[in-house]
Amino acid sequence: MNTKDNLSSPIVHDAPVRSKESAEFWGSDALAAMLRNLDIPYVALNPGASYRGLHDSIVNYLGNRSPQMLLSIHDENAVAIAHGYWKASERMMAAALHSNVGLMHATMAIFNAWCDRAPVLILGATGPWDAAKRRPWIDWVHTCSDQGALVRDFTKWDNQPGSVTAAMEALLRASQIAQTAPHGPVYVNLDITLQEEKLGSMPALPDVTRFAAPAAVRPDLELVAAAARLLSGAKNPILLAGRCSRSSEGWKARVALAEKLNLRVLTNLKTAAAFPTDHRLHAGPPANRLGSDVQKIVAEADVILSLDWVDLAGTLKQAHGAKPVTAKIIQVSCDAHSHRGWSMDYQGLPPVDVYLMCEPEAAVPLLLEAATARTAGVPAMAAARLPAAPADAVSLRGVGEALNAATKGTDVCITHLPLGWHGAYRHFRHPLDYLGAEGGAGVGSGPGITVGAALALKGTGRMPVGVLGDGDFLMANTTIWTAAHYQIPCLMIVCNNRSFFNDELHQERVAIARGRPPENRWIGQRIGDPDIDLAAMARAQGAVGIGPVTRVADLQPAIEQGIETVTKGGVCVVDARVQPGYDAEG
Repeated sequence: MNTKDNLSSPIVHDAPVRSKESAEFWGSDALAAMLRNLDIPYVALNPGASYRGLHDSIVNYLGNRSPQMLLSIHDENAVAIAHGYWKASERMMAAALHSNVGLMHATMAIFNAWCDRAPVLILGATGPWDAAKRRPWIDWVHTCSDQGALVRDFTKWDNQPGSVTAAMEALLRASQIAQTAPHGPVYVNLDITLQEEKLGSMPALPDVTRFAAPAAVRPDLELVAAAARLLSGAKNPILLAGRCSRSSEGWKARVALAEKLNLRVLTNLKTAAAFPTDHRLHAGPPANRLGSDVQKIVAEADVILSLDWVDLAGTLKQAHGAKPVTAKIIQVSCDAHSHRGWSMDYQGLPPVDVYLMCEPEAAVPLLLEAATARTAGVPAMAAARLPAAPADAVSLRGVGEALNAATKGTDVCITHLPLGWHGAYRHFRHPLDYLGAEGGAGVGSGPGITVGAALALKGTGRMPVGVLGDGDFLMANTTIWTAAHYQIPCLMIVCNNRSFFNDELHQERVAIARGRPPENRWIGQRIGDPDIDLAAMARAQGAVGIGPVTRVADLQPAIEQGIETVTKGGVCVVDARVQPGYDAEG
């Protein structure tokens, strides 16, 4: 299913008083009209005077529709909502940020979108570039030279246009660049003077179809044939299914290719569901790092097909160590087009024997057609070794089991998972069953991504569920208000171990290495004394808050109550007091 075709379910609309018809137009009216022309459905924002002109135009010129504003309590959440919306729908929305201060607030969320290759149209603004027009003090502190430099190293493109006509073109170009693979966020900074310029007439809007992002690039057919020969003649090939689209067609093509070639398949929790995890060819639970069994599979492979696998070099290093990689590597990825000098999110440089510089969806059907079927048997995988679920304490495994039982027969979209989640706790059988991680490992992204995904999924019949850590939730919990106000149904289950526990483990390792007391690892990490009532925080923002849930017997009923709330159109947060510890290595 592609949610692009099913996004018409309305949310609460803050309807403005109808504006009088007028022959007068302002610069921001033209920019708002351009956003509508580009089919931007929503703009998430935290308001600010630097884009008051654009704000007025969206409300009073467009009637707060197409795009509709989504008020966010924090700039970072605004970008995260747009990020989550794309993850579920593969449709771009916008986020608006107030001058330099709003941009600085949102940089982590922009970096997440960059690392996750998510297109977000970020609208910025600045005080008057003409110093003679600045108000005393405030316009000066909200104006800086080359504001786009703050995010230039982790956006695909940025621009500060000098006229309304140039700004209209900048929006066209930004939309095209963001949605050209590899995707990514873009930033357009709008001088307040430009927004508030009075126009003699409304500029003509361009035919946006002539400025659309290009179709997917097809790989060289000779290289496709070479890759197909390697795969068809391999004795022990594997497929690494990484960043792939949400389309059902792409999903089916990957399954068909694996079945035709008897390819064992690996997936990763860093990326969205790309292959059914209970399929006979899926060679181990999805994880952030390779377990010993899966390391052996990679090490013994003679041909490896990588479909835009995140950190291919690191995966090979986990399996081979310092030994040379003897397998033939087929890389299907155009991600190198986004590799830059500042951020190292491109990871290590892998050896590649056949390089198809395109998106997986462009190559897989061609490989399927060109390959000769392999009939060799595939070794059966042993069942995953799962940690025991304690009988007397809530655990991550307990949350997984309760969620599975409570959602049996329900289409669910897992929008986020916490660090330490074991990939065997839940199977993914559809491209929308799991949306992957946030990209840049930034704590505080999960709630916004969940609300954005829920916005995209509203009306599709698929229930959005974010399984979050407590630190993640606490940093961004005001997204609950946005979801509650606009009636965007979603469930957040907070796996609350009352600690930044990953860093407890780091401090323990350092202490042991230095011969110091590991018992002190909790200092500066634990979230307690006083305890934080997460359910009360949810209730304070108009959602249903359940918990704290401290008994195993109460966990499934709490999740079922949350599901009932979401089914009725509400927002719910379940505070599950899990014991400290990770069920899988992060």
